[in-house]
Amino acid sequence: MVKRQFGHRARLVLSPAAVRAVDDQAHAARTMWNLLHAWWQMMPREKRTLARADAAIRQARQDIGFLAVLPAQAAQAVLKAYFAAWKNCWEGRADTPKFKGRLRTVMSVDIPQGRDLNITRVHRRWGMVNIPKVGRVRFRWTGDLPVGKYANEGNRITGARLIRDVLGWHIAFRVQTLQAPPAPHQGPEVGIDVGITVPIALSDGETHEHGAWLTGKEEAKLLHLEQRAAQRKQHRKPGEPTSRRLHHTYDLIAGLRAKAKRRALDWQHRTTTAIARTYGTVVVEALTITNMVKSARGTADEPGKNVGQKTGLNRSISGEAWGRTVTMLTYKTARLGGTLHKVPAPGTSQRCSACGFTTPGNRESQAVFVCKNPDCGWSGNADHNAARNVLHLYRMGLPLIPAAGRAVVRRAKRVKPATAR
Repeated sequence: MVKRQFGHRARLVLSPAAVRAVDDQAHAARTMWNLLHAWWQMMPREKRTLARADAAIRQARQDIGFLAVLPAQAAQAVLKAYFAAWKNCWEGRADTPKFKGRLRTVMSVDIPQGRDLNITRVHRRWGMVNIPKVGRVRFRWTGDLPVGKYANEGNRITGARLIRDVLGWHIAFRVQTLQAPPAPHQGPEVGIDVGITVPIALSDGETHEHGAWLTGKEEAKLLHLEQRAAQRKQHRKPGEPTSRRLHHTYDLIAGLRAKAKRRALDWQHRTTTAIARTYGTVVVEALTITNMVKSARGTADEPGKNVGQKTGLNRSISGEAWGRTVTMLTYKTARLGGTLHKVPAPGTSQRCSACGFTTPGNRESQAVFVCKNPDCGWSGNADHNAARNVLHLYRMGLPLIPAAGRAVVRRAKRVKPATAR
């Protein structure tokens, strides 16, 4: 049996009083982090220990009244997360921990003990969960959870985290299960080419496309809200705080964008699940997306060209979220017994999949590929041609990820800051 850990996120249905209670806990958790950060900077290096920090937050919970709304275990989770952040910084996996501002920080509260949740299913679509110092609340039941008679030592919920976005409060369960290793997937091999006009093109001729994430009325409403926010921002004097009306407009804009993101996530999950179930070996390009979306503005001495067009292209690339698609395919193929491989990306869109002739002139347009080799002359869809080239590179033996199906992330080593310890 193999231990598998994953998360499951569900929407909470809270009363106004419960919303205020959870908001207070989230603000207390953020304040606890900031107090720890200030304590860390003031303390000498030799006194920055976990025991001293634990004593400091216990004293703070006694001296500062509003910190008592945060459960003791949630406060301990903040302490462990802060020390883990410094450890990630020392090992080169993240930057140094910073102060958490009120407006720029995601509101969240950790529930480290799964036994405190006491989850029950009351309806086909609803469940009940216990939130410390809040009480019993409903959540949307969208997936099977190991609760009740299905819970045991190997299959259980180890904890949860409350997270707030522009659409309300959600709960993310941490689930641990024991499963038998999947049998090797006997499906065929497939190459994938990602794009903007055609989001996903497969080497066997299939395509996966989507429409606009917002309806016509929603797009018109979003444009109207953005224009209203720009007008209200013009009337604000330098240094003057943002008005409540402008904040309300920003919240409406964020709500529409969050709705579009949810629809995009749903499409990506459905599409990647269908691909992982159908094909045993999935081959994608090793794209460096951060370099692809760099600005073309240039410098004052050497200004860039076609800056507006490049900005629109960067926005379209970021909207398709190619990296998230590859991440979903990576863990879904491994879960179903398949494998995912990456191959070098240069030349896949300019190479003829029939004869191998490579030249920039082969790409007649965004959608049409015509081979310029006099002895070939093959023509077809450009996206399917690139997908076939991706699969051909894998068959030649050029994968960048081993057959285990897990990506290896390499990060540059960073020098430890002088004041880190």
